[in-house]
Amino acid sequence: MSYDRYVAICKPLHYGTLLGSRACVHMAAAAWATGFLNALLHTANTFSLPLCKGNALGQFFCEIPQMLKLSCSDTYLRELGLLLVSCCLAFMCFIFIVVSYVQIFRAVLRIPSEQGRHKAFSTCLPHLAVVSLFVSTGIFAHLKPPSVSSSSLDLVVSVLYSVLPPAVNPLIYSMRNQELKDALCKLVYKCFLEQ
Repeated sequence: MSYDRYVAICKPLHYGTLLGSRACVHMAAAAWATGFLNALLHTANTFSLPLCKGNALGQFFCEIPQMLKLSCSDTYLRELGLLLVSCCLAFMCFIFIVVSYVQIFRAVLRIPSEQGRHKAFSTCLPHLAVVSLFVSTGIFAHLKPPSVSSSSLDLVVSVLYSVLPPAVNPLIYSMRNQELKDALCKLVYKCFLEQ
């Protein structure tokens, strides 16, 4: 998505050639392959661990940190290795997004009209909001210390991480629609009047 915004803002005349169907298929395949590799590594690690504390989790979400609590072997080094691989993959994606947005903001700040800058920023900010929400909840879910862990906090963090970004994504992207903004303002105004 950041590359799409980069091409749309920084190289608009080349948009059709740089982001044709072949490029979109390659980017989607790379994202899926990376996600599949990461999930496969974590799943293989989790299923190779001996479970001696039962097989019941205290929550609905079958997150990796919850599964590791059931293991009777020391999982610290194995999980640390997998987290390093995951962090490297995520860091490469993060660097790509940061470099893209640095180029985008440099190009946007050179736009002479305020209306043009506002329109360019409004196409980028929803993506940044969703990515920031996903990354921050994901980091908190997987890198919080075990001493902070409790079953209710783990459940809330799992919901925030896995449900909130996909649920909020359409809302954030549709906030550019003026009719939706007007309807939301009327709804909020009506709610405040009734109280």
